[in-house]
Amino acid sequence: MPLHLRYSALSDVGRVRKDNQDSGYAGPWLLTVCDGVGGAARGDMASSTAVGQLVRLDEPPGEDLLGAVAGAIHRADDRIGELVDHDPALNGTSTTMTVALFDGARVGIGHVGDSRAYLYRGGALSQLTKDHTFVQSLIDEGRITEEESRVHPHRNLILKAVDGRGDNEPDLFLVDLATGDRLFLCSDGASGVLDDERMADILGSGTPDYATVEMVRASLEAGSSDNITCIVADVVEEEPEEPLEPLLVGAAAELPRRRGTGMAAVFRGHRAGDTGELEAVPSDVPHAILSDPLDPESVRYAPRPPRRLGWLRRLLALASLVGLLWIGVAAAWAWSQHQYFVGEQDGNVTIFRGLNTDLPGISLNSPYETTDVRLDLLSDYDAGLVTQGIESADLDEAHRTVQELAGSQDCAPGDTC
Repeated sequence: MPLHLRYSALSDVGRVRKDNQDSGYAGPWLLTVCDGVGGAARGDMASSTAVGQLVRLDEPPGEDLLGAVAGAIHRADDRIGELVDHDPALNGTSTTMTVALFDGARVGIGHVGDSRAYLYRGGALSQLTKDHTFVQSLIDEGRITEEESRVHPHRNLILKAVDGRGDNEPDLFLVDLATGDRLFLCSDGASGVLDDERMADILGSGTPDYATVEMVRASLEAGSSDNITCIVADVVEEEPEEPLEPLLVGAAAELPRRRGTGMAAVFRGHRAGDTGELEAVPSDVPHAILSDPLDPESVRYAPRPPRRLGWLRRLLALASLVGLLWIGVAAAWAWSQHQYFVGEQDGNVTIFRGLNTDLPGISLNSPYETTDVRLDLLSDYDAGLVTQGIESADLDEAHRTVQELAGSQDCAPGDTC
């Protein structure tokens, strides 16, 4: 029997940032979280553009799950590139992308960046994706621990993102599912402050609606200074009596942040995907969160050269390459015209200018001076040397070689020697 998903999605701007640059989507076949990168370069545009391309996957997929996921990610990448080419102000924008495409028995995962996908099964939580971050490389090298990475000064630096350049290939893999499994996708606003034990505790009970609410609440209470987007989906055998509506959250939903009057209003209407009822930043928020001299978003993505007028840069680079190649060819040709060798043409010893070799279809030498020395009057040895070509350091040496050959040639019948 095919399995089904019961899902919930939630995105919150958080207590520090002014704008939500996360975007998320949950539907019967597709779950995805995208975390926009770029700050002033409009990371919200990147994440919402990516989700806008990915939602086309939310239909019963074919057999090639990973091919469909990879194709959608590449289309999103191309679309972001088009936006940057059209509007230079978007230079530097990009987005993380974690995608789960469901076919009734398994999910095909596509992943770029540091948003995450988890599987909660049998009381145990396992991380499915691997962060493309600087601190993850330190963890892999054994230089820091997972706990230390949460407070590392460069914890916000990602090494790969979907940025419209087409040079960051996603991680792609399949995960088989079983009844009772729970999938959890989130941006680093949640995974960056909650450890596995806390996440497993939240995922271990309640409905997907409850789990998403509690995950966002716990992230805020843990001091998250970022946008927070969470998606929880249960794998069930029974198809819901009333099909769930797809949920679009965060920047992609273009929902205004609503101000509430107190904590009693928190999370009201969360299936609409917005928790903007949260109060404004209270005065007791830790000072370090508000006074960090470096905005993590401004240093989140490893610096890359801008895409502005990319076609012109490529054209200039090609022109420069052609120019360098032409200069090299011209220099080689000029040098070859000061090289000489003694050879044979039409039976006479001839001085050639150029190189004593040829390329297919290209002659690298030409006759310079034809002499009266006849090849048939030379000894077999000398004639063989001339036929192969006798190299000369310069024109004077070529003349001396001809004179030596002239002195050694035999007289033809009737000639005076």
